[in-house]
Amino acid sequence: MKHGYIRVAAATPDVKVADPRFNREQICKLIKEGAEHHGKIMVFPELCLTAYTCGDLFGQEALLLKAKEELKEILEATKGLDMLVFLGMPWERDGKLYNVAAALQNGRLLGIVPKRNLPNYSEFYELRHFTPGNKKPVTVKWEDDLIPMGTDILFRCEDIPGLVVAAEVCEDAWVPDPPSIGHALAGATVIVNCSASDETTGKDIYRRSLITGHSASLVCGYIYANAGEGESTQDLVFGGQNLIAENGTLLGESKRFGNETIYGDMDLDRLTHERRRMTTFPAGNREGYEVVSFRMKQEDLELKRFIDPRPFVPHNEAERNRRCEEILSIQAMGVKKRLDHTGCRHAVLGISGGLDSTLALLVTVRAFDMLGIPRDQIHAITMPCFGTTDRTYQNACLLTKKLGAELTEINIKEAVTLHFRDIGHNEADRDVTYENSQARERTQILMDVANQLNGMVVGTGDMSELALGWATYNGDHMSMYGVNASVPKTLVRHLVRYYADTCEEKELKEVLLDVLDTPVSPELLPPQDGEIAQKTEDLVGPYELHDFFLYHILRFGCRPQKVYRLAVCAFGESYEAGTVLKWLKVFYRRFFSQQFKRSCMPDGPKVGSVAVSPRGDLRMPSDAVSRLWLEELENL
Repeated sequence: MKHGYIRVAAATPDVKVADPRFNREQICKLIKEGAEHHGKIMVFPELCLTAYTCGDLFGQEALLLKAKEELKEILEATKGLDMLVFLGMPWERDGKLYNVAAALQNGRLLGIVPKRNLPNYSEFYELRHFTPGNKKPVTVKWEDDLIPMGTDILFRCEDIPGLVVAAEVCEDAWVPDPPSIGHALAGATVIVNCSASDETTGKDIYRRSLITGHSASLVCGYIYANAGEGESTQDLVFGGQNLIAENGTLLGESKRFGNETIYGDMDLDRLTHERRRMTTFPAGNREGYEVVSFRMKQEDLELKRFIDPRPFVPHNEAERNRRCEEILSIQAMGVKKRLDHTGCRHAVLGISGGLDSTLALLVTVRAFDMLGIPRDQIHAITMPCFGTTDRTYQNACLLTKKLGAELTEINIKEAVTLHFRDIGHNEADRDVTYENSQARERTQILMDVANQLNGMVVGTGDMSELALGWATYNGDHMSMYGVNASVPKTLVRHLVRYYADTCEEKELKEVLLDVLDTPVSPELLPPQDGEIAQKTEDLVGPYELHDFFLYHILRFGCRPQKVYRLAVCAFGESYEAGTVLKWLKVFYRRFFSQQFKRSCMPDGPKVGSVAVSPRGDLRMPSDAVSRLWLEELENL
């Protein structure tokens, strides 16, 4: 698939114990189904060709010979398919029996990966039948070919950059030093596991956390196929819990107690980007590994993967509330430390009745409470001018009073009008000078009042505005501590709502809800019929789109065409493709041209995985050009 995606599958076939022919028929059926779904990697359970629960029947030569006969049939069924298939079976070598994962593709047996760690405790007694696998690959004969057999084998695709696959078998994943660690350090981006893990109470939870945890710590994709219905229930029950994970995220999970095939579209670009980004992830050391190459054609398919339109905001209410509480605490701790370090007992901030200044005030109140400083030493200054509406003015005043802060009103119309006369600007010309003069006048007042009080100006601007440069340089762009600097606009809204839902004060909740219902605006142009005339999202585009672009560009380094594709998938019901493209171009132009504002932004706390501070996450030159990124979008 294009843009680094590959469709993978974990399949649990129906099996009959010690009946390789029946099992082969079911495996072939699922391989055919996987090909129809355009799967490129398909993983089957441990010993599925014979069934895992054969017990001492593994000592019967008839069973072992029949398994190899049926393997030939499966290889025949894969001819013409470029799907890489892993299935479990017993394999005899030099008079010893091994529990292996066989790698097949297009009629070829590519390699044999033996199980290294054999459980011989509780309900398991694999050492009775099998020999622990060798790490260093040796050569075994298969038909007229010589095949590598060992745990240290990498299957590398010549046609898809970043696709390097390695295998481990069941218990290998459960030990302190799993083979997958070495595989990932050698360059494997996808780990497959042929497993037969029986069910006991609560084991599914541990199994899920184990597999997702491996994928996170190894920065890899992980495909886990588990044995299910059809295995002997003499002493055990197998539930067929199949799992597909990617860097800590669960892409797919089957229902237990019913054999099922699950599919997932894995993002190889995301995995390779993450490894590049992490300086602590070692460069690939393939010493001792044998690399087996294979070919696989890329297909352009519709993504079967959930693309979150709001990546900064958890969908689950409980998780969202937990995240909001955590972020408010991080922000408040940031303000608390800065106040304590500077000895400031006063904070000054501009209060407009909008979302950002509301959040900044809520956070400052929390910080003052932590320090035991009276709230009336928070000085919220409202500075009405040409564009201020009654609604935002009243909300600013009521909010400040309900929170117990000190409210000061300084009308700046006269000062700005005098400034226009001083610089020879026609007040009727409502251009950028008209707008920015108001923003800079407000900032001057905040700074000077802070000097009078020996206090600190708390900034209100958010990360989305910084990304777009939607701030007046040395106006609202500047403060003494930018408390919202790494909070995106889509998350600001939820933080304010969370505060409203948990404040347990009716009037405060009502004003916060009205702030949430107010259109986002800098209010720099005169109102029309008393209503806000200047709506930010009409000018720079919807913040939910820009936050989506910001996340995928900075967090994963996605190229423009991929960002566009993901946005169209995520917002298909809300925006036409042409609209998405229009605002994506705006984002790139503004993001590059406005870096000079971010290069000198004030200190502020990082709260999530994406931030734009020049001292932390984004060391970007202010004069970089956007042509390369915009030209790629011209080809859509």
